[in-house]
Amino acid sequence: MEELARDTDHSLWRYLPLLPVFNVPENHSLRVGWTPLVALPGIATDFDLGGFFIKDDTRNPSGSLKDRATEVAIQHASQLGADILVAASTGNAAASLAALTAFYGRQAVILAPSSAPAAKLTQILQHGAILCPIEGSYDDAFDLAQMVVEANGWYSRSTGINPVLTEGKKTVALEIAEQLDWRVPDWIFIPVGDGCIIGGAYKGFSDLRELGWIECLPKLVAVQAEGAAAIVDAFELGKEIEPVQAATIADSIGVGKPRDGLKALRAVGNTGGFGIKVSDEEILQAQHHLATKTGIFCEPAAAAAFAGFIRCAREGRLAAGDTVVVVATGSGLKDIPAARRLLSVPEPVPPDLSAFNASYQKQIVQERS
Repeated sequence: MEELARDTDHSLWRYLPLLPVFNVPENHSLRVGWTPLVALPGIATDFDLGGFFIKDDTRNPSGSLKDRATEVAIQHASQLGADILVAASTGNAAASLAALTAFYGRQAVILAPSSAPAAKLTQILQHGAILCPIEGSYDDAFDLAQMVVEANGWYSRSTGINPVLTEGKKTVALEIAEQLDWRVPDWIFIPVGDGCIIGGAYKGFSDLRELGWIECLPKLVAVQAEGAAAIVDAFELGKEIEPVQAATIADSIGVGKPRDGLKALRAVGNTGGFGIKVSDEEILQAQHHLATKTGIFCEPAAAAAFAGFIRCAREGRLAAGDTVVVVATGSGLKDIPAARRLLSVPEPVPPDLSAFNASYQKQIVQERS
C-alpha cells in the first residue's frame, strides 16, 4: 500500500503485480484506468446517504470501461506472440479493441451486430479495424467470432472465453478502493450484460481482502434492462440462467445469452447484493438526470446503473448514511440517437433580442416543468 501511495503511474498498470502479465507495455502513455471517482454530495444529501460517487470510466481512451480488459489482453497477446485479436461485441468492446490495437500496432478483427449504434461502428472503422457486421444478434456474432478464432489461431478478446478480460476489469475495483483510502463502500451499482464487469469487480475486491488491504466486500448490485434480464431473473428465481430474446435501448447490455453469467451470480450472491431490472424509460430518464445534475453524459447501458440506484433509493432498500458508488461504463456520445429520444432541439429564431428572449423563456419554463 505504501508503494502504491508513492507510485506516479496513474494508470491500471500501477497494479501490475496483481495482473496476469509479466511486464508493463513500454509505451502506455495513452493511459487506461485511474479514472476519476467523482464525489456528488448533492445526490448524497437528496437520498440521505453518507456519500455518493460516480466511477467515471467514460474518461478511458475509447470512452468505456472495456479499455481495461483490452489493455491487459493486448499485453497478454503480445507475450504470446499474437498480433491479430478478434472480438465479438455490441460496440464498446470492439471500439476499445480497435482504438488500443491502433495505438499498440496490432490488428483488430471485429464481429458486431449490424444493428449496433452507428457511432460505435464508425469508431471501429476510424481506428482501422477490420469490421464484419453480422446480420443477427450479439449472440450470433459471439458464436461466429469463436469459430473465426479457432479456424485461424487468432487471439480472442471475447468475454466468457478469455479470463484475462476479468483480470483487466477488476482494476476498476482496485481503483475504487484506493481512491476511497481503502474504505469499502456499502453498495456498488453496476450495469450487467454478459456479466464480466461485475464478475471482475468481485474478483478485484476479493483480491484486496485476501491481501488484507480491506476487511469486507461491498454489496454488488447487478442492474439489467427489463428486456435483457437473464442474470437478474436467474438470481431472483434461484435457477440456472436461461437465454432470453434481448430487446432494450441499452445496446451494451442487450445480451440474451450471458457468457459470464455464473461469475455475475457469484458476485451478487457472495457479497449480499441483489439484482434489479429497470425499464428503458427509467434508463433514459436517469441518463438525462445524471447529465443535467452532474455533468456526466453516459450511454444508456451506463445510465441503467444510475436508474437502478434511484429505484432502490426510492424503495428504501438503502440505509441512511450508506456510501454508494455507481459505475459509469460508457460515454453518451456513443449513441446520440438514444440520448435524443427525450430531447428536442429548439426551433431556430431570427437574430434579434426579442426572439432570443422568447426562446429563452420558453426553454426555462420547459426545464422547470
